[in-house]
Amino acid sequence: MKIALAQFNPTVGDFDGNATRILELAREALSRGADLAVFSELCVCGYPPQDLVERPTFIERNHSELLKLAKSIPVPSLVGFVGKAQDDTGKPVANSAALIGHGKVLFEQRKMLLPTYDVFDETRYFQPAHTQHVFRFEPEMLGITICEDSWNDKSFWPQRLYDRDPVAELVGKGSSIILNISSSPYTIDKRGLRHDMLRAIAIEHKVPVVYVNQVGGNDSLIFDGSSVAFRPDGSVGAMAKSFDEDLVLFDTVTGEGDIRPQSDDELGAAYRALVIGTRDYVRKCRFRRVVIGLSGGIDSALVAAIAVEALGADNVLGVGMPGPYSSEGSLRDARRLAENLGIKFLVLPITDVFASYREDLAATFVALPEDATEENIQARIRGNLLMAISNKFGSLVLSTGNKSEMAVGYCTLYGDMAGGLAVISDVPKSMVYELAKFANRERELIPGEIFSKPPSAELRPSQTDQDSLPPYDILDRILKAYVEDLRSPEEIADLSEIPLELVRSVARLVDQNEYKRKQAPPGLKLTSKAFGVGRRFPLAQKFQV
Repeated sequence: MKIALAQFNPTVGDFDGNATRILELAREALSRGADLAVFSELCVCGYPPQDLVERPTFIERNHSELLKLAKSIPVPSLVGFVGKAQDDTGKPVANSAALIGHGKVLFEQRKMLLPTYDVFDETRYFQPAHTQHVFRFEPEMLGITICEDSWNDKSFWPQRLYDRDPVAELVGKGSSIILNISSSPYTIDKRGLRHDMLRAIAIEHKVPVVYVNQVGGNDSLIFDGSSVAFRPDGSVGAMAKSFDEDLVLFDTVTGEGDIRPQSDDELGAAYRALVIGTRDYVRKCRFRRVVIGLSGGIDSALVAAIAVEALGADNVLGVGMPGPYSSEGSLRDARRLAENLGIKFLVLPITDVFASYREDLAATFVALPEDATEENIQARIRGNLLMAISNKFGSLVLSTGNKSEMAVGYCTLYGDMAGGLAVISDVPKSMVYELAKFANRERELIPGEIFSKPPSAELRPSQTDQDSLPPYDILDRILKAYVEDLRSPEEIADLSEIPLELVRSVARLVDQNEYKRKQAPPGLKLTSKAFGVGRRFPLAQKFQV
């Protein structure tokens, strides 16, 4: 049997657009001789639908679209949709897969393992399957699983999250092939982990494993695709592209299939993830253009380079907003960056506006020394100008703060945090430099001077980031251990030989600035633990780690 792995980029709630793309790929699969086309998890409605599944009209449209697809699909196809639960107890709907063809729904399978960690909250919406069944589709016996159902192999994981293994149960019922439809978000190093896990399943059960993943960005999540088919011996029989729509064939008899080149190292993959995440967020939110404040620093330079690759230079506007403490070099570097990228560049000085603020507040602040208040005013003036441009021209503001700054609150609410998307909010400062070098892989887009100068917000004379923060290489080590690995300050100090008081001070900053992050724009998830929907800490609390 020839199986088409049909990897595409759905949009949540775009039933017409998703169905059209499913039909186009099904026709391509048929023209290439496929007997079965396999699509991704919840592809009919788009993933993740979140609270939309609580709207009856959304569920009704989901069902009606599935029936329409069944009547018109040119080749039998496995698609993901929101189906009805198995019984009347608990949630009324299930995360389901439907085998459609010959004008009808031939078979339905519901997801058994519902993840509730990190960005996942599926028990909020779905009822899990109680049982699963093999479906005869000559000449194979199909074992159909949905994403998490394949993530509980006792032979692979040292500690399992669930007491059942749907894959093992389906193989025990006679499945000759495992199909897994997924919407598995990208994080750094996850492609390799996923590959190893699926390979282990094929070897353990001595059956082919076909895995089809969603591709594209939806809100903060980025899906890499990387759909793959493994032979029973664990070797790769077919492999789709990463970060792009694709259709590849796998022959279950010969074990042969299409294998696309996978040339990106993890740094290149992370860069491509940010590009596709930016592109899809902007377009799926119905924007065409973006505006970015260009400070002449490395963060805004990287965001601008990503935006140009994602949207094209004509759709990116850079704005320089020099203030009383901005260096001539920063404005020069910002202008040169804009020239290298081919984007329009505006200069809106803020010195006079800042002087007006100070004059208006002089009586209120009489005899009080200048401090972070005046620094924040400058940042908020810049945020106001960017939002004014956004309102007037319908452009989305891309904020430019990195994960290191967001973690310790080295950012200004309603100032540099203003925007509709925080492109690099899950990128540590150390990695910002690495990604910026990758952006220059073919030619110099980001000027060399931006790499060499000390990072600075330029909100007071001769300011540098290290006046307030530890060196970024040390800070980022502490933050990864504390935020992503959930280690205590004592553990971090012992393992890293960083002074305990420094680690504790950083941990306090992380905890104290939760309120800022709750008000930040959505950011693209890149690491195992990003600030956003996958990290939930209370604002009003007294627990000290």
